[in-house]
Amino acid sequence: MSLSYWLTNVRLESGYQYENDRVTGTETEICHIRIEDGKIAQIVSGAPPQWGDLPIKDAKQLLMLPSFKEMHIHIDKTYYGGPWRAVRPVAGIFGRIEEERELLPKLLPTAQERAEKMLDLLLGFGSTHVRTHCNIDPVIGLKNLEATMRALESFSGKISCEVVAFPQHGLLRSQATDLIRQAMRQGAAFVGGVDPATVDENIEKSLQTIMDIAVEANAGIDVHIHDRDHLGIFTMNRLADLTEEAGWQGRVTVSHAFGFAGAPAGAAAELAERFAALGISVTSTVPIGAAQMPIPMLHEKGVKVELGNDSITDHWSPFGIGDNLEKAGRLAELYRYIDELSLAQALGFITGGRTVLNQEGKRVWPAVGDEANVVFVHASCSAEAVARRAKREAVLFGGAIVSGSLKDATAR
Repeated sequence: MSLSYWLTNVRLESGYQYENDRVTGTETEICHIRIEDGKIAQIVSGAPPQWGDLPIKDAKQLLMLPSFKEMHIHIDKTYYGGPWRAVRPVAGIFGRIEEERELLPKLLPTAQERAEKMLDLLLGFGSTHVRTHCNIDPVIGLKNLEATMRALESFSGKISCEVVAFPQHGLLRSQATDLIRQAMRQGAAFVGGVDPATVDENIEKSLQTIMDIAVEANAGIDVHIHDRDHLGIFTMNRLADLTEEAGWQGRVTVSHAFGFAGAPAGAAAELAERFAALGISVTSTVPIGAAQMPIPMLHEKGVKVELGNDSITDHWSPFGIGDNLEKAGRLAELYRYIDELSLAQALGFITGGRTVLNQEGKRVWPAVGDEANVVFVHASCSAEAVARRAKREAVLFGGAIVSGSLKDATAR
């Protein structure tokens, strides 16, 4: 299909409804949108425009939302697409590392195939951007990276992507520094790391090595920090120090960031303010239970919090369905985002911060010139889509329909 065409009968949110100065509902209108060269070129409300000779696709009054961003996943070592396996109990992270020494070589022959099936799953649920962590370790070397890159290449034109060179077995512990440097030369965009304190057992050297490699490669940083309480807070504060010293503002992410969970409120809030000032983002799987994260506080302090599925049926966890809208719904349930406004704004956690309406009810997306990366859902508004995990009908990337379908229409 040509990437210049009309989308007709598109439902777009147009404003909020109010009672006693409180948002109680969402208004929508039916619009017609011209796509040109992968971007939104024209938005017409009300009566249909002159179609000209362009093709027409009928959205049948489905709600249009910005497509989603899967910001933390491991597509290189999933069981998805293969036989079902539950998790084998082991003793903590070091038990998992030992398990991987035997497991990863066995999974390698089908790594690309399984990664592609997972990417197809994510795309079908509306995610058109994927940041995947990829094991770089002495057991598997760069072979998982090579399989991951081939899988991502097979989805060229359907998604955008970022690869994190992830030393799962410890950057220092497994002496993976040279391998990480090689991975950066082979296309990884982020330098990863895992628990500088409990895995690498040297916070300063681990973090400094991560930063050194990132500066050498002119790359971002995305480091797993599971350590809790004072240890986690101390590690993240030291990472913030190095971010400021290196001038790496806006280029650092902490995955999980469990130090915020259960930390004294004052220490957590102070660190959140540092993260916001330095542009350090947090990715979360919205954990439930003892590790409940203070995501509302982080968001209120200005920290960019984004969501991801992490593991989908692998040797770390049997759970996960690949649906980031489900993650946004879980976040809303966990933190009692139950009113129209908070539900609608929760969408921003899975879209890179984009929502159709801003807090004041003004439409801020889509705008002429925006990339036509969108998802059509069976819902009346964003709030309903989040609360009910609305069914996806079609996904567009750069204007092209990359999942699902929209029917051709005839100009009248």
